Amino acid sequence: MRVYVPLTLAGLAQAHQAGELGPGPVTAYGVTPGLREWYVSDDIEELEYAALGRAAAASLRMIAGAPDAVRRRVVVAVDVRDQDASVDPDRALDATSLGEVRIAVAVPLSLAGAVHVDADDAVADVSAAADALGAADRGDDDAQFTVDGAEDHELLWYGVQEIPNLVG
Repeated sequence: MRVYVPLTLAGLAQAHQAGELGPGPVTAYGVTPGLREWYVSDDIEELEYAALGRAAAASLRMIAGAPDAVRRRVVVAVDVRDQDASVDPDRALDATSLGEVRIAVAVPLSLAGAVHVDADDAVADVSAAADALGAADRGDDDAQFTVDGAEDHELLWYGVQEIPNLVG
């Protein structure tokens, strides 16, 4: 199963140094039954893109919680065994946790297939979105518009061998 692990650039640097994403449990996003039902598609590429988007939103939340973090969303795509990614049945259809899975143990970085990171031109919008996230969560439509502005930026694809350049 391909899962998408949300991080910050500092988190990616730690994972690179440790050689793993963790410690466990690791929160990731994948194509779960709840995500399939919500997205209403049988196209696996569309569903994986939706899971990537959920992970990017989780990365934004991490950035918002770390004021000193570099304002670029980071998502690591990792292939794990299906049985290693579990869905919380109590939250499976909760809109805030669609696609969310837990991996009980640290995930070797050697299982990563790619890293997705915001381009430099997204930093201003991601920064504004991180700052507006709390107000958006409280129902402020203008703040939600700002948060949605970060989603207008596609994450760039990087090979795992490029991680040293991203974090260096």
